[in-house]
Amino acid sequence: MFKTLTLSASLVLTGAVPTCGEMPPGGSGGSAGASAVYPPGSPGTSELRVRPTSEQAPASDIGAFRVPCDYSHMNNDDPIVYPGQPGRAHLHTFFGNTGANAFSTHQSLRTSGKSTCRGGIANRSAYWIPTLIGEDGAPLAPTDAIFYYKAGYGIPGVSPRIRKLPAGLRMIAGDMMAMAPQANGPAYWGCTNRYIGHFPNIVDCDVGDSLQLTVDFPQCWNGRDLDSSDHKSHMAYPSNGACPSSHPVPLPNISINVHWQRTSSLDVKKLRLSSDHYSTSSPGGYSAHADWFEAWEPGIRDAFVEHCINPARDCHAHLLGDGREIY
Repeated sequence: MFKTLTLSASLVLTGAVPTCGEMPPGGSGGSAGASAVYPPGSPGTSELRVRPTSEQAPASDIGAFRVPCDYSHMNNDDPIVYPGQPGRAHLHTFFGNTGANAFSTHQSLRTSGKSTCRGGIANRSAYWIPTLIGEDGAPLAPTDAIFYYKAGYGIPGVSPRIRKLPAGLRMIAGDMMAMAPQANGPAYWGCTNRYIGHFPNIVDCDVGDSLQLTVDFPQCWNGRDLDSSDHKSHMAYPSNGACPSSHPVPLPNISINVHWQRTSSLDVKKLRLSSDHYSTSSPGGYSAHADWFEAWEPGIRDAFVEHCINPARDCHAHLLGDGREIY
């Protein structure tokens, strides 16, 4: 169940950082040490976990649907940035599809792999973030994560209607190259149980609480491309309460919230992301970002947009708004 991480002896001894793939040159970074292992994740399920329900979704100020997903696995792959090139990326922590790797396509995600998300293979989408690395160089597994699909506060009301997510859409939010606070960044840190504000770097939380990373994806689509050369240009954030004319199609606002338990033995000041390749004299977490690769069961994906998001109902983390729920 454990996979040994291997780095050359010279890298371990000098603290140098490999410069291939997503890893920018220079800096001390947060690479895992040679003796570190990948913590085992959830095995997921191959079941379609959808059933009837009489529970009604209440009206809300903003249409919302959420899906919790357990941590699945870690690897040095990125099927969006480096498709077909295994091992080229910095270490990633994956949620959702248990088979996500460098060779994943929309077709492979839709038809293979188990899912660690509520609803089982109703959601075989892949979500991933840079791995959080502890002071001893060991990668840390998150305790849980929840993914939001909302109308979004950047587009008031429900007109124009939020469109259904296009099959196979993929995108990245946040700046993996950041070596300082991301200006107006979509990625930020905080605590789960006690609100202390939004921070561009990893912050400390009370023992027993959880560190939380939030990444907010853009929700305005150009209406044509499922991806772009920089994996961002086909999408845009709303401005002045509307999508820009270059990206006129409003989609659900997707955001992730990933949690790591704050234990008494955790030295928060020494935590780094695997993409943090800058001096350790600066706090970790500046390079926070996330990737998303759509692979929902189409009827489920369309249901929560039509019956939860557009009619402004809060479907919590299970209702589909059409007399069904995921479990």
